[in-house]
Parts: sequence; structure tokens; C-alpha cells
Amino acid sequence: MARSIQQLFDLSGRTALVTGGSRGLGLQMAEALGEAGARVMITSRKAPDLQEAAEHLRAKGITVDWVAADCAQPEELTRLAQTSMDKLGQIDILVNNAGAAWGAPAEDHPLDAWDKVMNLNVRGYFLLSQQVAKLSMIPRRQGRIINIASITGLGGNPPEIKTLAYNTSKGAVINFTRALACEWGAYGINVNAICPGFFPSKMTAGTFKELGPELLASHAPLKRLGDDEDLKGLCLLYACDAGKHITGQWLAVDGGVSVVTGG
Repeated sequence: MARSIQQLFDLSGRTALVTGGSRGLGLQMAEALGEAGARVMITSRKAPDLQEAAEHLRAKGITVDWVAADCAQPEELTRLAQTSMDKLGQIDILVNNAGAAWGAPAEDHPLDAWDKVMNLNVRGYFLLSQQVAKLSMIPRRQGRIINIASITGLGGNPPEIKTLAYNTSKGAVINFTRALACEWGAYGINVNAICPGFFPSKMTAGTFKELGPELLASHAPLKRLGDDEDLKGLCLLYACDAGKHITGQWLAVDGGVSVVTGG
């Protein structure tokens, strides 16, 4: 018998690991998964930020643990995956969200900055997905991996926004998602991506200051920026049984900016 829509979106008894989960988009998605019933593990580099985020989630009735880890370091990712398994027992949902950006003209882009962005935004996603899949998802023949890309991965930027490494990394995340979905579908693992547009965050603060939120919003057909709930619905859809037949896909959550730019 087909389940009700409430049953399909229910994450009770599931577990989720969210990287970059102490603030911004990561915290928003951790909140969405927790509100749907999942037990959540959040991680970022700074323990005080995680403590504050955990208190915020617990105040909403969400069961949450946290562990500080640098998702750009392979040994830290190994520790993160094992600690999450020890605390959660299994990992049903992985949200790869931790990321870095760097602003510089392409002709002067520092190599160490390029490596910093790539190591976190691409290599980190791959290594943590690999760890979590081998520890929990492949043996159990089920799992959901949600990769946070960006509309910047769909094309270029206006010339005043010089984030070549970030754009390149997010384009890589989109095809990483497609390729991994093809390979791991045999294990019952769904792999999908979200491409956010402009949301207020620490990462976008420089762009907001330079260009202004009004100008950025004006490029969207909906004439607005993303807010504190705009990623919740898609994140939950990818994570729950309502999305069980969706894999290898990306969807922009950007107020229509990518439609205008042809992404």
C-alpha cells in the first residue's frame, strides 16, 4: 500500500551528518532534517560555533551531536566519519556542505588559495563520501548523499565577481554528483546536488558589501535573495523516501537567476 505524504517525508529513526553545519546554509539544512525527525551530527572547524548551533537545534527539539573537524584534511575526515558512526550507529544521510571561496583576478590567483578551495570543496566531498559509504552506506545498501554546489558552477560570473577557483570547484561538484550517482546506484545510494543562488552568509558577505543586496536581488526573476528556509524543502526531498527515485540530479535554488543567465 502506498504511504501517505506525511510518511514519505518523515525521517524518524534516520541519522544525518552535515558538514559546515554550525551556521548559514548548513545549519538551515541540519534544522530541516532534524525537524523531519532525523538525529543530526553537525561539524565545522570551531567548537564554540558548534556548541551555539547545537543549543539552537536542541531548543527546537532536535537531537543533535557535534564534532569539530577540518574537512580539508584527510585524517580529520577519517576521524569525523568514525566518530559519527560511534555516536550515531549508522549514517543514513550525508550533506557535504563545508566550503571555501577566494576572490582574486584569474591572472593573479594564488596557487595556495586555489589548492585551499579545491581541497575543501572537491577533495573533501570525495573523501568524506568515500569514508561514509564504506563504513555505513555500502554495507547496508542504502544512503543519501547531498552535495552543495552553487549556481556559480553552472557558468561564469559578472566580471566584477572574481571567484575562478570557487566556480571551478562547484562545477566539479555537479559532475562529481552525476558520476557518483551512476557508480553507487547499485548500492542503493542516491546522490544529488543543490545549487544555491545568493543567500546572506559569511562566505557571501564580501560580495554583498561590494555589490549590495538590492542589486543581487534585482538579477532574480523573483526579485529576492534566499532566506533561512529556502533550502529546507529540497534538502528534505533529497533525504527522504519521497525522493527515493531521484539521483544524479542538481537543482538551482536561486529565485530564477540561472534561468536568466542560461545555466
